[in-house]
Amino acid sequence: MSNYCDKFTRATKIIRVKMIQPINIKKFAGNYGGKFLGLSGSDQISQVTIDSRKIQSGEETLFVALDGSRQKGSDFAEDAHGRNVRNFILPLAGEKNTDKLEDSNILLVEKPLNALQALAVMNREAFKGPVVGITGSNGKTIVKEWLAQVLSQGFQVFKSPKSYNSQIGVALSALEIQSRHQIALLEAGISQPGEMDRLKQIIQPQLGIFTNIGSAHDENFDSLETKIKEKCKLFTEVKYLIYRKDHSRINHLLKNGFDPDRLISWSDKTGADYTLSVRPEKNGSKIFMVARDLQTYTFFTTFRDSASLENIRHVIVSCMTLGMKPENIQKGLQLLHAVDMRLTLKSGINRCLLIDDSYNNDLAGLEIALEFMAHQRKPTGRKILILSEMLQEGDEIAVFQKIAGLSEHYEIDLFAGVGKHFSHYKHLFPKQSVFFPDTASLLENILGFNLDKDLILVKGARDFHFEKIIQFLEAQVHETVLEINLNALRHNFNFYKRILRPETKIMVMVKAFAYGGGSAEIANHLQKIGADYLSVAYIDEGVYLRQKGVTLPIMVMNPDMQHLNLIQDYDLEPVVYNRRTLQDLTSSPIGQPNGISIHLELDTGMSRLGFTEADLEDILTLLGNHKEIKLAGLFTHLAGADEAIHEDFSRKQLRTFDRISKVIMSTLACSPIRHALNSAGIIRFPDQAFDMVRLGIGLHGVEINQLEQEKLLPVATLKTVVSQIKKLTKAETIGYGRQGKLIQDGKIATLAIGYADGYDRRFGNGKAFVMIQGKRANTIGNICMDMCMVDVSGLQVREGDEVILFGKEPSLQYLAAQIGTIPYELLTGIGMRVKRQYILD
Repeated sequence: MSNYCDKFTRATKIIRVKMIQPINIKKFAGNYGGKFLGLSGSDQISQVTIDSRKIQSGEETLFVALDGSRQKGSDFAEDAHGRNVRNFILPLAGEKNTDKLEDSNILLVEKPLNALQALAVMNREAFKGPVVGITGSNGKTIVKEWLAQVLSQGFQVFKSPKSYNSQIGVALSALEIQSRHQIALLEAGISQPGEMDRLKQIIQPQLGIFTNIGSAHDENFDSLETKIKEKCKLFTEVKYLIYRKDHSRINHLLKNGFDPDRLISWSDKTGADYTLSVRPEKNGSKIFMVARDLQTYTFFTTFRDSASLENIRHVIVSCMTLGMKPENIQKGLQLLHAVDMRLTLKSGINRCLLIDDSYNNDLAGLEIALEFMAHQRKPTGRKILILSEMLQEGDEIAVFQKIAGLSEHYEIDLFAGVGKHFSHYKHLFPKQSVFFPDTASLLENILGFNLDKDLILVKGARDFHFEKIIQFLEAQVHETVLEINLNALRHNFNFYKRILRPETKIMVMVKAFAYGGGSAEIANHLQKIGADYLSVAYIDEGVYLRQKGVTLPIMVMNPDMQHLNLIQDYDLEPVVYNRRTLQDLTSSPIGQPNGISIHLELDTGMSRLGFTEADLEDILTLLGNHKEIKLAGLFTHLAGADEAIHEDFSRKQLRTFDRISKVIMSTLACSPIRHALNSAGIIRFPDQAFDMVRLGIGLHGVEINQLEQEKLLPVATLKTVVSQIKKLTKAETIGYGRQGKLIQDGKIATLAIGYADGYDRRFGNGKAFVMIQGKRANTIGNICMDMCMVDVSGLQVREGDEVILFGKEPSLQYLAAQIGTIPYELLTGIGMRVKRQYILD
């Protein structure tokens, strides 16, 4: 092993591979194949993009048209052309649109993604330094980030941005490796069999790290063993493969499938190549390592939780394998910080919104954060970027030019640069930019920004301690937080989308403050990820979304036709469910030249709202006489889609809806969008989706049928903190009415949440539990208005510790069952004084 480590060390010290050589698209086309239209002499490519919005300078840029969930990539080729792009890779089906791409080189291929990956392979193969490939179910992104932090003590490290580990993400990452880098770290994620083959061709790792295995995407594999084998494809050519021996299934398959000389195992028990035991310390943990040659080393980290300690030990073993000296590893470990791979949207002072990315600073991450900023609700104030310098990125002039270019491209109204080197490059930035030598200077002057309703992105290297800026700017509100995970929301959306036919549209219900999660933030994200329609309960909810930049069609369930002007001014589509409303509409002046679009609700058995079959004659007469009223949709509600006992009744409803709607469509000679299925119905009756479905509680990770619950992720996590810990005897009572009593002497923790925040009073006296430090703690005593108590006897709990009230565990479904209600009530009942935070990888 030592010779190979020496080889790695020498390589990282002497390699100076040039940045990707400009690619000649004509030569690439000759080697790759496809149909090439060479119409431009500008055929040199130095950068590749798949998003026309990100193009700052089209010269030497290649646009690869990849299809999204709602739009074809080739639809944006003209936009890229308008930004001076003259080199394109388009699908063969898009050849008919190439006439608008004047003076351009165009390569037409069957699958543009394959061509993008081929370009990534070229750039990867030009890099001669060691490449580390990382995969697993959990922790791979954190291991990558921490490994980069430690290795950067001695080397120029490239790491794939954020969690760019998909078929597209890995390709884009590999295309960013530059000549200045000495080590490259690339992570790989898969969700289907066969996906790792392409990722392996791109990454081509010499060193592999297999973090662990979990249940993610189990539904797509025959067994856990099949999934492990698929992930192992990444490592078939590695020199060494690092893994934790305690993961028995991984250990078994690796020992049977790989040369033992290539396997490097570690464990907290003896018998592995490295033994790394942990001893808790007051301010962290000591890690004692015994190597295979029996040499011993001691490391210290401030982390105490088991997941972080596992990830850190992966990092230590990897650095040792790469030939890094233990003392340098320890220097890196001292600088490790909790890597929050999530961009967090928070409420700020003076009605501002904050995007917190205060511990992560590199050019790739900056572009991701700016894109996230661009997709947030439209601010009524300014877009402000507070950024520290990033000297680790290499060529100083090029870095500051890139920062200035990104700020201009994403239309930043006020740029605030922190760091002494910014002073040399002020001329690159707009006049309204401000610069400070350090964070303290910025904080002294930040009130001069006159903040009011602004959208502020705070992004900085750890050395600048930008958490102080966040602490200053964040609204001082309740310490209880409802965390909305937009990554989980996307996962759930895509789960339901896969069940349906590709052409089936998805309407998402964002009424009731988007089930308590925040309508504007969630609606804007849904707009980004491919929702087709939104639905709200009342007109003012739709007006609010329009004011926050939502452009999707919006259906209003309970419109008041007295406010027809708002419906028209804000392009909303009201639901009409009775004769009176329809008559009011037909007698009202419709000022819009294109009329007004409505959805008719048909009652097929819910017996709540809607027209019955007996009302058909009136409906058809009124609509037939008023052409200015456009029938955008026809829908019904299923009364029992969430219970198998009502399946016959549900299918009867669907047949009735089909029959009535066809009569309406035939008589009026129109083709409205038909929709009948809610979240539960999508699971039970996907064959009856009609043109569109209405996705509600399922989007938030609650599968009411309990047939597919394991395939969804919880979106909302309710968190609070421990306010105080008290030691009590079993003779003492706890809370109002003296209802709480300990079985034996112990201690309780008082939490900063109560029924005024939406934590139901019925959860008291042991009806619910919370999670603290990964351990259960039952409620004790009655729930108070602003606080509650839990039994923490025997637990190592400290004041200020985070507490999970619901999320993955305990789940909404469990808590709802405990008090005889439904998850909807718990979600929508979270009080408005509870701060919402939005996170995105």
